[in-house]
Amino acid sequence: MGTTQLESVPEPKYWHLKTVLTEALDSEFSVGEILPNERDLAARFGVARATLRQALEQLELEGRLQRRRGVGTTVAPPRVGVAVGTEQHAWPGAASDAWQPLDCDQAVPPAAVATALETGAGEPVHTVRRSRMSHGQPVATELLYIPAASVPDLTAIDAPSGPARARAVLRELQHLTLEGQDRAVELGSARADDAKELDRLPGSPVLVVTTRFFTEGRTAALSLATYRADTCRLTFGESAGVEIHHDPQRQAS
Repeated sequence: MGTTQLESVPEPKYWHLKTVLTEALDSEFSVGEILPNERDLAARFGVARATLRQALEQLELEGRLQRRRGVGTTVAPPRVGVAVGTEQHAWPGAASDAWQPLDCDQAVPPAAVATALETGAGEPVHTVRRSRMSHGQPVATELLYIPAASVPDLTAIDAPSGPARARAVLRELQHLTLEGQDRAVELGSARADDAKELDRLPGSPVLVVTTRFFTEGRTAALSLATYRADTCRLTFGESAGVEIHHDPQRQAS
């Protein structure tokens, strides 16, 4: 490969470099192919490594690249298509729910979650951990917080933790009348535990979807779902459901 020098442009250099790199990905690299190291790429395009990193981070955020432990930076496949919350009026664990329960225990939630649930300071809640797979790869992980008041009959269940306990909590939640729910989506960076679950590096871009479920005028459960930003594109349909779509225009050759 020859050396390509960037000309002076009015836009930030890293942004122009991102465009140049995108063209290179489309014409020179295949899905899953490992990119040259940062030193070689910086030399090829005549930029500082800090500028290169900014461009690579932007491409990762847009889902064109993936950073993989022990492998390096690779060309990402097209985004995975998987429905998320297409049934707007349903509790977690409903028949149409594709999440898989992993574990459940009782723990004191973060302060913001406790405030949303209106639980007392230091009061433990049921914390259900779930995961979402699509096309054989992990695309999301979730923490579902449920106060004891939402599942009052759970004391009769023997399983102290694990998937059985998680399923039991979700079954009890179905006994409530769901009055409504709302969602918020924010861009974030993967914490160490989320990164491990999603097979990403800590700090990788993620989309955090917060969903509150209401009954009898209160928040009966709160979900914090973390999606891989390099895999998922969230859109809102007429029903306010969230879906993740394939992007046919983002094929790498």
